[in-house]
Amino acid sequence: MLLTSFKVLSLGYHGTLIDRDTGICTALKPLLTAARLKLDRSQAVAAFGRYESVQQAQTPDMLYRDVLAHVHQRLSREWGVLCSDDDHALFASSLAHWPVFADAPAGLQYLRRYFKLVIVSNIDRMGFAASSRRLGVRFEAVYTAEEIGSCKPDPRNFRHLVGGMEKLGFSRFDIVHAAASPVRDLAPARACGLATAWIDRQPPEPTEPAPEGANQVGFDFRLRSIADMVKAHQEELRA
Repeated sequence: MLLTSFKVLSLGYHGTLIDRDTGICTALKPLLTAARLKLDRSQAVAAFGRYESVQQAQTPDMLYRDVLAHVHQRLSREWGVLCSDDDHALFASSLAHWPVFADAPAGLQYLRRYFKLVIVSNIDRMGFAASSRRLGVRFEAVYTAEEIGSCKPDPRNFRHLVGGMEKLGFSRFDIVHAAASPVRDLAPARACGLATAWIDRQPPEPTEPAPEGANQVGFDFRLRSIADMVKAHQEELRA
């Protein structure tokens, strides 16, 4: 299987193009300080991820900025900190400032020459518009949880992707889905018959709980970054 055999590159957003973990840790600092907690990066992200997964499972149609506010509220209760609605809203607004991975803008500029670029994300449209400008590239389509009404890893999100691409004349066999999360992206994408590329940026610790069998989630390509995807594609062209 070759990257050059595909026509559509669908991408996860947070963790793949946007440095979710750094954004979360920075935004949680005021709450951690108020709680007098000394959590390292992996512990802070794991605490966030635990409540994020619960909230999205309970309210799959909730806008992502509201999910963030609810997660902050849950954490403040767990850590014994009295916060106002403004504090929760401030944490949610940090979404627009989560940093872009340094390799993403230039990598996407290259890849758009060979693929239709598509986003599949649990973010809402407003959040995407606020943060995606820094990527500097136009996407063929952006499929968000807001419009689909479900959150990854629900397979409906990937069935929506396949249906949207079929309307543009592409089959599921034309699509490769690239993302950082085996649980939220690779497993449901593969269940929908898509080829997958794991963007394994190797965080120092796992940032989300691994369900039973996660180590058996397959993938067709394993790459360390978007820059490595570009390099792999270029090597295939030269060959």
